Amino acid sequence: MFFRKRLRVISLFIIACMLVFMLSGCGGNGLLDPRNPVTLTLWHTYAQRLNESIAQLVEEFNYTVGAEKGIIIQTSYVADASELNVRIMMAANNDPGAPALPDLAVLNPRIGVALADMGLLLDLTTQFRPDELSLFVPDFIAEGKMGGNALYILPIAKSIELLYVNTTIFDRFSQATGVGYEQLSSFEGIIDASEKYYEWSGGKDFFYPVELFNFAMVGFQQLGEEFKDGELMNLSSPTFKRIWDAYYPPAVKGGVAIFDSYGNYLMSSGEIVCVLGTSASVTFFPETVTYADNTKEECVLAILPHPVFEGGANVALQRGGGMGVFKSNSEKEYAAGIFLKWLTEPAQNLRFTAQTGYMPVTLSAFDDYMAKEYENVANQNVHKLRATIVEMQESYTFYFPPVFSGFEEMQRSYNQTLRKAAENSRRDYLRLLESYDPDAAFEAATNGVFEQFIGIRE
Repeated sequence: MFFRKRLRVISLFIIACMLVFMLSGCGGNGLLDPRNPVTLTLWHTYAQRLNESIAQLVEEFNYTVGAEKGIIIQTSYVADASELNVRIMMAANNDPGAPALPDLAVLNPRIGVALADMGLLLDLTTQFRPDELSLFVPDFIAEGKMGGNALYILPIAKSIELLYVNTTIFDRFSQATGVGYEQLSSFEGIIDASEKYYEWSGGKDFFYPVELFNFAMVGFQQLGEEFKDGELMNLSSPTFKRIWDAYYPPAVKGGVAIFDSYGNYLMSSGEIVCVLGTSASVTFFPETVTYADNTKEECVLAILPHPVFEGGANVALQRGGGMGVFKSNSEKEYAAGIFLKWLTEPAQNLRFTAQTGYMPVTLSAFDDYMAKEYENVANQNVHKLRATIVEMQESYTFYFPPVFSGFEEMQRSYNQTLRKAAENSRRDYLRLLESYDPDAAFEAATNGVFEQFIGIRE
C-alpha cells in the first residue's frame, strides 16, 4: 500500500513538473517550444537603410524573444513593392514554378484585399486584443481593416506625400523672376511657376508628381469630392477637369515632367526642381546635382507641406503598407503575433523609423517622434522632413483611399493611359511648333484628347 501511494505521489510530481516545464518553456500556451523552434519566412520591400534596420531588428528578436519563445524569423525575399506583389500573387494562384507563400509579408491594402478575398490572410484580431490595438494610431489601424471589421494588415511604418524643392536652383530662379516659395503652396501656383521656369531655363521642366493616380485622388479630396463614382472614376466631374489641367497641359507645353520612375533620379541630374513624392523617399534624394556637361553643384533641399488646389482643404495622402500574416497553423500564427507585437513596441518602432522618412505607428511612439529631435540622426533632410510632418500633423487631414477589388488595375490603367496621352501630345506639339505658333500647335496636339480619355475611362 505504501509503495503504491509513494508511486502515485512520484507520478503526480513528475506530471506537475512536466506541466510547469511545458508552460514556462512554451510561452505559457503549449504551442511553442524553444527546443524545437518554429521558423517564419518574411518577405518585405524595405531597401537600403530600412533593410539594414529591419535586418538588425530581426536578428535582435531571434537572439532574445525568439530564442526564449522558440521563434526564428528568416527573411527570404526583398524586392520593391511591384515585384513583391507579382511574386505573392503567383504564389497565391499556385502558378507553375511559383514559390510557396511566406508566413509574413509587407503588404499594401490594394493587394491585401485580393488576398483576403482568397481567404489567405489571417485576421490579426485573433492575435491582438482590443486593448493592444488601441495603442496604435487609429487611422493607421483603420486602413489595415480595409473597410471591414477584420484586421488583415498591421501598420508598422507610415509615410505621407509632400513637396521636395531643390533650393539651389529655385533660389536663382526666384531671384530672376520674383517667384517665391509661397507660390508653391498651391498647384495653381506651381503650374504658373513651371511655365515661367520653362521659359527662364531654356526649356527645362520644373515639377514632377511621381504618382498621377494619387495626385488625382488627393485632388478630389481637397476639392470636396470622391474620386470614385460607383465602380468608375468620377471623371465627368468639373473637379477632374481642374486636376487634368494641373498636369496634362503643362506636361504637353513643357514645365511638368512626363516620367515613369522616382523623382530623385530627375533631381539628381538637374532636370527637375520640385517633386511631389512620399516622405519615405527622403534619404534617396541627392546631395549634389550632376548636369549633362558633368558639372556639379550642391543640392540643398527644402521640404514643404503638400500643395493644395486653390479653395481646397488641406489633405495629403497617407502611404505605407504593413505586415500581413498568411494562414498556416496555430503555432506559426501565434509566433507571428508575438513577433509583430515586439516589432511595433515603441522602442523598436522608433528605431525602425527614426533614420528614415517613415512615421511610427503607435500613439506613444508617434507622440515621441513629433516631440523630439533625434540627435543620432545624421541626415539633415530627415530633420527637415520631421519638422514639416509636425506642421502638417497640426493642419492637414491624412487621407487613405478606399480598398476594393480592381483598385490596382484602376490605378495602373489610369497612370499608363494618362502618361501615354501626355507623351503623344507632347511629341505632336513639338513637331507642330515647326509650322504653327504655340497656341495653334497646342490646340492641334491636344484636340479631343480629354474627351477621348474620359470616354475610354468611363
